Amino acid sequence: MMQKTFWLGLCLSLAAWGVGQPGYALPGELVRSVEEWIQANPTLRPGPGERLRVNRVDTPAQRFGFQASIFPVSGVAPGVSGNIIRTERFSLFDLINGLDGNRMEESLRAIYGTEIYADYRRALPVYSYPDADGAPLENPNLRQQGEVRQGDRYAYWLELDSDQAGVTYSGQMAIFLKEDLPLLLEQLGGQTAP
Repeated sequence: MMQKTFWLGLCLSLAAWGVGQPGYALPGELVRSVEEWIQANPTLRPGPGERLRVNRVDTPAQRFGFQASIFPVSGVAPGVSGNIIRTERFSLFDLINGLDGNRMEESLRAIYGTEIYADYRRALPVYSYPDADGAPLENPNLRQQGEVRQGDRYAYWLELDSDQAGVTYSGQMAIFLKEDLPLLLEQLGGQTAP
């Protein structure tokens, strides 16, 4: 019963937040501004001591996480400023109900509002995987499916993990500065940004 209550509360808070509320703390903002936004965001509901990272766990079978980082989505890079957020990402894990792309997109809308959701929906896909020539994963029981998009304001990276039967239990989405897109594409598959 607690599991249903947790996920019902998360879904309701995600849905309530998404009704026209703008995303005030986004990549490119100062760390302090993002910390304040996280503290005030009713969807994220950080616990005591959570500043740029939020973790909510109902059971080991259901988890939600959010993280804002000063580093590019591709990892550590030279010349990175320590006071600007470059990447924000959230992740969902649900062994009970499973996940799909629609649920991840709805979570994006709930956290950031309709303006960022619309930017994501209009964004052009610039890279997707798996492809036939892709390297096999280290874990043969896991299948990863992902897509990178370039919007007018930000770039987005959605990734879903499935088991051998094709059931998806976990996913993550990153929202990041468009200037960091070329390095990510290079890491993912030797591509260059459009």
